[in-house]
Amino acid sequence: MSLLGNLVSQVARSAMDPEDAQRNPVNQRINPRRTGGLGDILGSVLGGGNQSAGYNPQQYERRSADNGFGLDDIIGGLTGGKQRGGMSSGSGGLGDILGNVLGGQTTRGGFGGKGMLIAALMPMVLSWIKRNGGLSGALSKITGMGYEKQARSWLNNNEPNDNLDPNDINRLFDDSEIQQVAAHTGANETEVRQGLAELLPEVVNQLTPNGNLDNEPEANEEIDQIISQLSNRLTALK
Repeated sequence: MSLLGNLVSQVARSAMDPEDAQRNPVNQRINPRRTGGLGDILGSVLGGGNQSAGYNPQQYERRSADNGFGLDDIIGGLTGGKQRGGMSSGSGGLGDILGNVLGGQTTRGGFGGKGMLIAALMPMVLSWIKRNGGLSGALSKITGMGYEKQARSWLNNNEPNDNLDPNDINRLFDDSEIQQVAAHTGANETEVRQGLAELLPEVVNQLTPNGNLDNEPEANEEIDQIISQLSNRLTALK
């Protein structure tokens, strides 16, 4: 069972959509603000501005990432091949999905849409959780910064996420990280901060399906696997 499988598949599907850049263009000046639920950027990628349209994290069945849009489709679409039923071993990890999506952009001259922005932010968020001691350590840091109310909402499957204030994202992520993502995606730094403020709560929500930290070992193991697979995939694509 994959905790992040559905989220990664939805992000990858949006990022690979050739109409993503036209439907969800980046580099638009927005006023950063705290949002609820999926938020403006993440909501536009995952099926609309509210959680009932196309993606409802409280209602879907957590399972492997082949729910109607399989790993074969993602990998095959990026390589130009039709790999249904013939996908090579080692291509099924969530890190491989993100690695192929991001690596495929080296030939495109720019990311373009919000789906690709979120795909680029996903490993950034997971790496931040890992370097802060895993899920419990990351939550402890967030609550220690005065975001206890917000963190509680991320663990609660019965209410929308109370997202972070994008203006405070620099307290969690270095300016250099934000600038690097902006440079590689074509987004502006305001959009990167807004995306992080929305994505981090949703990732925590998906990693805590029981509303607590009972499954933290599984969550941290999945983060490690994704980061490892992503690193290997991007290295191979260089």
